[in-house]
Formats: sequence, structure tokens, C-alpha cells
Amino acid sequence: MAVSPWRCICGPQHSLSKNRGAPAPPPPGGRSKYSGQPVRVMPMRLLTVGKKRSQGTQLLVEEYKEKLGYYCDFEDTLISDVKVQVEAEDTAVMQQLKPEDFVVVLDENGKDVISEQIADLIGDAGNTGSSRLTFCIGGPYGLGVRVRDRADATIKLSSLVLNHQVALIVLMEQLYRAWTIIKGQKYHH
Repeated sequence: MAVSPWRCICGPQHSLSKNRGAPAPPPPGGRSKYSGQPVRVMPMRLLTVGKKRSQGTQLLVEEYKEKLGYYCDFEDTLISDVKVQVEAEDTAVMQQLKPEDFVVVLDENGKDVISEQIADLIGDAGNTGSSRLTFCIGGPYGLGVRVRDRADATIKLSSLVLNHQVALIVLMEQLYRAWTIIKGQKYHH
């Protein structure tokens, strides 16, 4: 199955020059263009909307936060004090974003990506002049229009619709995998 590269989604307030453009597809053979190459390490942040996480989910999140800590500063923010309402969630997430963030939205209508493309996304974001790489996972009804418009990239983790706690665990593992790809470590293969 052919996988199309992620592309930047430019919101109305972003120009292509400010929005940093889209990355090239991965090199032939599925390797990341950053494998074994130095990349600018940016702090990473994960914004999720939802109820309190299950104990099992939180344990896995903590495990991957510790692993990611070897590669970059990592912050995990759960927005749980909003009504289950896309507009209220949209406002709460927008209040957490800074103009200098490189924002990646996870959405079931986003671009399919492979692990190497997530590594490329991390490397490309580091070359944009952004100060932080922020991933956003919405609640049961997804993310609001303002957050989706603000996104620099919109990806999906699966063609299946995933519960947001499952998506969170899959994303954490993929971020760790991406860093091992960038560093040329053996975790990936």
C-alpha cells in the first residue's frame, strides 16, 4: 500500500513561508532522511482532551515519557475540565498553543504516515524556527475548527478510528520509535 507523505495544513492566519512548507517524501526504501543525522532537538508537548486516563494508560504514558526524556524535553498536558463539547475543547486547546509552536493534529481524516515519516516530521519541525513541537489529540468528537486550522500538519495513526486513550499510547510509542530512527538505534528494526 502506498503511503502519501504528510503535508502542512495552512490555516488562514499562516502563510506558506511562516508555515514552513511540506516535507519531501521519505527516501526510497522507507528510510527517514534524518536517520543517523543530527537534528535540532525541540521540546515536545502532547495536548489531549478527555476524562481522567485509566491507570493502565497512564502507566504506559509515564513509561514512554521517561524513554522520550533521553531525546528531548517532553510535556504531557491533559485538558479535562471542559464539557464534552467541541467548541469548548477547541477554546481550551487554543489557549494552550503559542504562536511559535509547530502543531501536529491527530485526526481520522489526516494523512497516513509511516514511522519514518514521523521521524521526518520531527526533524523538519526542528528546521522551522519553531520553539516547540506540539501534538494534539481531541476528545470523543475530535478537535475543533480553530485547532485544525492552526495545525502545521494533520496526520492519522491508523485507518481505524481509535479511542483517544488508545491513540495516545500509539502516538507515544511512535514518537519514541521516531527518535530511535533519527538516532540510528536498533529499536525500529
